[in-house]
Parts: sequence; structure tokens; C-alpha cells
Amino acid sequence: MEQGALSSAELALNGTADGARCLRLASFNIQTGIRTGAFHHYLTGGWQHLLPTPARAANLSRIAQLLRPFDIVGLQEVDGGGARSRFVVQTQYLAEHGHYAYWHNQINRRVGWLALHSNGLLSRYKPTRIEEFPLPGLPGRGAILAHYGDDPKHAFCVCVAHLALSRRGRLRQIDFLCELLAPLPYAVLMGDLNCEPHSQELTLLENKGGFVNPMRGVKSFPSWRPHRLLDYILVKPDLPVKNVRVLDFACSDHLPIALDMGLPANVAIAV
Repeated sequence: MEQGALSSAELALNGTADGARCLRLASFNIQTGIRTGAFHHYLTGGWQHLLPTPARAANLSRIAQLLRPFDIVGLQEVDGGGARSRFVVQTQYLAEHGHYAYWHNQINRRVGWLALHSNGLLSRYKPTRIEEFPLPGLPGRGAILAHYGDDPKHAFCVCVAHLALSRRGRLRQIDFLCELLAPLPYAVLMGDLNCEPHSQELTLLENKGGFVNPMRGVKSFPSWRPHRLLDYILVKPDLPVKNVRVLDFACSDHLPIALDMGLPANVAIAV
């Protein structure tokens, strides 16, 4: 976990009209800063997954500006400092340019010195601790779990994950995440889950993991003509949400998603 410095005003929890505390959450599969505007770009622009391009830095700058209004952000498909990103740890770059006090990068797969496939977390609040977990199945998938508060009964927890492409792999990974997160009463699971709302995978997260899916009705993929929902911010029932939305920001093959979430008075979070 790395940290910088922000003023107390910038770190203050946002109040709602009824006086409740509110957090602004977002999740974004940034595709390492590669802009994709059509399916054929996967072929014509595929070289960008291995080689650097000036456009990547410009896209990262745009993403940092987009994310500034949010309090906690989960990132997927981040490069952790490979040659393709000119050895820039993209989570750190977004934290610095988005003015986030805390950030964490989880490297899940290395392709030599070319690419370091990662998940990322940006936060304006200080996590009490951060854990990293490799997910079951083929190597290369992982989850970050950030705890805000020492008491498990009152801690706010955020898990960032990017699940497998295969259904069998996802079910194994979701079973693991349910075991990990089901006991946590104020948990959020965010990320690219690679499955749709009525899938067996989401049903398992709802029934075994105890999550509520507030994202129904929105579409996040593909960014240029979204007709599928693959990206989620799932919450436990005692975390009220509003203003669920997909952001119209085409800078990846996924669109970023966001919501505002109420934080119960008995839940501690350090500012």
C-alpha cells in the first residue's frame, strides 16, 4: 500500500441530504489504457498489448480525470510496470494524477518484462489492511481485499476482482470469493466478473455470498455499443445504494460503472 497527502477537506466523507455518510464508488476495466472502438480493433490494435504507444499515456491521463470525483475505485486490466507501459505502474499513475491518498497494485501474471497484468485499488481513505488472494484455476487471476476498520463486525470491506473467461473457472473463483466475503456484513465486490446478471455465477454470489446486485438494467460492454453487463459493484444488503450508472466514457473496451453508497453510522472508516 502506497500513500500520498491530501487535505482534510479532500478526505472528508460526503454527506447526503439526510445527514448519512455517502461514498462514491467506481469500477473500471481500463484495458491497460488501450482505446477500443470496434471488434476489429482487437486485431488491428492487438500489438498495443505488448508494445508501448504514446496514445496509452494520453488515455491514462483522461482516465485519471474521469476518476477524480470518486472515493474508492477498483481497476482491472492494469499494467503493473511492464515495458508496454514504459515501466509505469498504472495504478500509481492514476492515484497520483487523480489525487488519491492510497493505492494498491496486485500483479497476477507476468509476461517477461513486457507486461505485468494487475488489479488496482484507488482510495481516498486509509485501509486498515489489504490482502491479496490468487483465485482458483489457471494462474493469472486474483483479488484484492481492503479492510477499513479493525472490528470485522463493523469494518467496511472492498474486494476488487477480475474473473476468468471460462464458466467453470468463474464458478470455482466465485465459490472461493463467497467463502471469503460471506462473513463480512459490510462488504462490496467490484470488478469485471465476465458473466451476466441472470447467470449461475451471479446467482451463487447472491445466494451464497449474500450480495445484492444493484446493477441490473445497465450495460457496460462493449464500450462502443454496450448491450451486455459484465462489470459489477455488488453490495451487502445493509449498504444502501443510489444513482447506479454507467459512465459514457469510451477509453477501453468496457465502460466504467459507478454508484453512490450509504455508509451506516456503526461502520468505521478512517479519513
